[in-house]
Amino acid sequence: MTYPKPSFTPAAPAPAPAVAVATIAPARPSPLPELGRRAKAVAGVAIPPVLTLLVVLGLWQAIVGDSYAGLPSPKQVWLESKDLILHPFYDNGGVDKGLFWHVFTSLKRVGVGFSISAVCGILLGVFVGSNRWAHRGLDSIFQVLRTVPPLAWLPISLAAFHQAQPSALFVIFITAIWPIIINTAVGVRNIPSDYVNVAKVLRLSPVEYFFKILLPATTPYIFTGLRIGIGMSWLAIVASEMLLGGVGIGFFIWDQYNASRIADIIVALAWVGVTGFFLDRLVALVGHFVSRGSAAS
Repeated sequence: MTYPKPSFTPAAPAPAPAVAVATIAPARPSPLPELGRRAKAVAGVAIPPVLTLLVVLGLWQAIVGDSYAGLPSPKQVWLESKDLILHPFYDNGGVDKGLFWHVFTSLKRVGVGFSISAVCGILLGVFVGSNRWAHRGLDSIFQVLRTVPPLAWLPISLAAFHQAQPSALFVIFITAIWPIIINTAVGVRNIPSDYVNVAKVLRLSPVEYFFKILLPATTPYIFTGLRIGIGMSWLAIVASEMLLGGVGIGFFIWDQYNASRIADIIVALAWVGVTGFFLDRLVALVGHFVSRGSAAS
């Protein structure tokens, strides 16, 4: 009797147990180098003017000393105008207000007058720059009128409007409009001929040409004129308020001069300078965004 030979089928190898592989997240870079780089950049911008200011104040104090005749020293300005410096927001009614409210009133006048001059100046600049005959007829007149000082317009505005507020707005308008017109006209005349040819090929309507070709191409020139115009507006409002009276930084300076408070005038001049600087920076920032970086910042 024979028995069948047993056969063995090798079992399939068991799958290897799954081993969880731990993934190691890349280490996040430390923010300290970036913060250090930014702090170094800020310090590079802020420290030089601060040091220059300290040097100027030190020279001023050394030259003038503590003499109470003539120009007061920085130390005397602080002692005599400390309340004016530390409390700019007080309001006792009438013209007895802190410097903030005087500057705020002047800024509102500048905002109205400058806005009107910006709209009119850009439209006139486009007209003069795009029309040869208009340029020949008006450019020489603009070049003459732009040299007239702001205060020279004041008697004419008072004679025309008989009131202080519209007279001040007119002085701001007439002072700021010339650089806006001239720079806009230069921008229009410098539009590349390729842009004009493309507009002709595409048969753009005048409205489409204005918004798609002319306005983008002239934006850097327009904002250069607006920056000059806002600075001249600020100069004009201070000068005109000295004569018109009422609340305003120009009136405050003239009123303190009549009271022989030179220290208060120096503090007011610091406010005027800082406010003018921020107005210029604001217009430059708007121009930077509108022109997508092509306008000078």
